[in-house]
Amino acid sequence: MDIRKVVIPVAGWGTRSLPATKNIPKEMLPVFRKPVVQYVVEEAIGAGLNDVVLITNQNKTIIEDHFDHNLLLENLLERSGKTELLKEVRRVAEMVNIIAVRQKQQLGLGHAVLCAKEVCKDEPFAVMVGDDLMFGLGCGIEQLIEAAGAENMAVVGVIEVPEDKVSKYGIVQGEEFAPGMYRVRDLVEKPAVDKAPSRLAIVGRYVLLPEIFDHLERQEPGVGGEIQLTDALKGLASSNKLLAVKLRGQRFDAGDWVEYLTANIYFALQDEELRYDLVKRLRELVPC
Repeated sequence: MDIRKVVIPVAGWGTRSLPATKNIPKEMLPVFRKPVVQYVVEEAIGAGLNDVVLITNQNKTIIEDHFDHNLLLENLLERSGKTELLKEVRRVAEMVNIIAVRQKQQLGLGHAVLCAKEVCKDEPFAVMVGDDLMFGLGCGIEQLIEAAGAENMAVVGVIEVPEDKVSKYGIVQGEEFAPGMYRVRDLVEKPAVDKAPSRLAIVGRYVLLPEIFDHLERQEPGVGGEIQLTDALKGLASSNKLLAVKLRGQRFDAGDWVEYLTANIYFALQDEELRYDLVKRLRELVPC
């Protein structure tokens, strides 16, 4: 299965992160030395995806601009002799091909994916949510691409969450047929703990086939008048055309303040120049 495009929906308002996101897209909030969305794009590149379809809106052109040249800045860095910084900003500008599609009304994740129909056409494609970060060798979207190619069907990424978290996610019902791989029979959106069929929660990674667009076009608006991707995936599951893969690696939800701040600490601890001083300050703030 040849997958070349990744759809990254970034048109949402980021209300969970207000007031920080009042004028800055949540996808552009920094995690250590990069904006959130750059980590997502770099994960896609690592899996061989070089065409990035941003589902965006008129207030978020800053995300597109991040992956373009800034000639004034580059000239300044060049004149100042800051060659390493110049190399880095040019690398970001040249790392990927950006295709921007406007979502003129924010009508849910399913609607955002549907906006990519004319770009993806009859090709399989990946979907990566722009504020969900995953790190680790061969994990995340790379796992799903491998599974989709082997089984020739759509795949969703899942993680096992504690019972008190199931009501915040879409939850998968299915049977494990290989280690960490499940045939999905149904999906339940944000169930109560006693109604949840499992603790396998769908997170922001998908590989989809073009037939998903037929399901999305027929989908009636659900809660809040939105077209939910989970509802369309239920149609695939009922036809035995959907798999779930348990994702490896480290995952951070950048829309959750605890997760966002933890991600910053996680990356800062990898920096040898900062680690000692950071640990020292953290111990002062939280004495043992």
